[in-house]
Amino acid sequence: MRVAIIYDTHTGTTGGAAEKMAEVVRAAGHECVVANMSHAGQALSGAKAVVLGAWTQGWFVLRQHPSEPMMRWLEDAPLAGKPVAVFATYKLAVGGTLRHMANAAESAGGKVTGMYKVKGPKVPDGFEEWVKSLDSDSAV
Repeated sequence: MRVAIIYDTHTGTTGGAAEKMAEVVRAAGHECVVANMSHAGQALSGAKAVVLGAWTQGWFVLRQHPSEPMMRWLEDAPLAGKPVAVFATYKLAVGGTLRHMANAAESAGGKVTGMYKVKGPKVPDGFEEWVKSLDSDSAV
């Protein structure tokens, strides 16, 4: 299965996490393409599942939300019928970032089947299970 990981990064942390997550996807036997927001259209071509990542904006632990470029992209994202996982990188707190991303992805027609927060450029806890779920009939 082809999986696209689309991310928006501010300091490189979200991009680093996306690359590490791609290693997990590939190790499970799937094809995976990783792209920042400017190459999202190309990355989605032929993808059967999508992972979306954004950094958390806000005032330390108040008014946490996903990056604005990710939310703007999600307004017209071609996610219809695809399983989607969302992840947010953060320094202190993730707040409502994941919920905002999940709601926007579902408004774009995606089926959110995983939400992950990750502090630093690493694979979030539980992501490997999401990748394994791609092999089941219910995820495709």
